[in-house]
Parts: sequence; C-alpha cells; structure tokens
Amino acid sequence: MKSIWFICGCITVGLALIGIVLPLLPTVPFLLLAAFCFARSSQRAHDWLLSHPKLGPPIHDWQKSGAIRLSAKKMATICVIAAFGISVLMGLRWHILLIQAVTLSCVMLFIWTRPSE
Repeated sequence: MKSIWFICGCITVGLALIGIVLPLLPTVPFLLLAAFCFARSSQRAHDWLLSHPKLGPPIHDWQKSGAIRLSAKKMATICVIAAFGISVLMGLRWHILLIQAVTLSCVMLFIWTRPSE
C-alpha cells in the first residue's frame, strides 16, 4: 500500500509542477495532496517536500493558518482573467462562458477569502 501512496505523491507533485506554468491547474492543492500521500508512504519524500525551498512554504502556510500568499493570489487572479479572456476571444458560446465565469468567480472568492501569509 505504501508504494501506491508514494506513486500518488509523485504524480501529484508532477501535476503541481505543471500547475506552476499552466493557468487554472492548481499548484497548492496538489502539493497538499502530495504531502498527504508522502506522509503515508515515505518519511524521506515527505521531509524533502516540506523542506523544499519553493514547494515547502505554501504547504507550511496552509497547514499553519490556511493562508495563501498574496503573490500567489495575484498570480491566480491574472491567470483566471487570462483564461477567461482567451475563452471570450475564442468566441465560445454564452452558456459556456457563463458556466466558466461562475466557476472561476467561486475559485477567486475562495482564494481571496483565505488569509494572506
């Protein structure tokens, strides 16, 4: 079972890394999931993830106070606006844009109501 948790942890770290450069693919939730998986499979991998200079701080912020850094909030907002703008420029149907707008608004509401670290 530990090997399954480890594989899931590696996959979610990979998704988190992809999320750094792809708009709308969340990075921090994948990092939190990876920490969860590694805690159940490999203390060494868990320690590596939490001590990583770039990947560790968002996990610590969330564990400590449910916080999202202000810079991450701003970047998420820019990515959401860009993604929605691309959808508008592509001429998607109004009902698809409406669904996207509602979903993205809920995401932004969640992000901006979290404390900033």
